Amino acid sequence: MRMMNEFEAQVLSDLSVLKTQMTGLMGDGNGGRIADLERRMDRHEQNWQRAKGFLAAVSVLFAVIEVAMETLLRH
Repeated sequence: MRMMNEFEAQVLSDLSVLKTQMTGLMGDGNGGRIADLERRMDRHEQNWQRAKGFLAAVSVLFAVIEVAMETLLRH
């Protein structure tokens, strides 16, 4: 078996670092930072939808109160 030259050793070292970084980014089958970001985005989107629904319900409530007040004040 022949000895590796310096270039080959550097390439293998860089590949090892790249593999470690990819494992950290994508995970080792149990999720990684990207999966964590996806979960955070899903929670954020869910909270945003809830807030929009709440604001829509409050605006309808205020509209009903306004119509009731207008009706009561006209008579």
